[in-house]
Amino acid sequence: MATFILLSSLTDEGAKTITSNPERIKEVNAEVERIGVKVTAQYAVLGPYDFITIVEAPDIQSVAKLSASLSSRGSIKIQTLAAIPIDEFISGLK
Repeated sequence: MATFILLSSLTDEGAKTITSNPERIKEVNAEVERIGVKVTAQYAVLGPYDFITIVEAPDIQSVAKLSASLSSRGSIKIQTLAAIPIDEFISGLK
């Protein structure tokens, strides 16, 4: 499984949704898991992003589909980064 970092910013609509229903965050995470992408960690953050979510996916196409699907709802904007475990990175440099 490959690791990806999703940097998420709520739209005004998304902020309204989680303010009225904070559990919606967990509901979306369950939807993510049902499509085969595993949420391994998630943080609410202050600054230019509202959430940082670490996921594992079988391939880049799966996480691209996830990102497009969530973004199409109009409640969130996502920047997706591929992450390489440091030991794999070092090994690849040798």
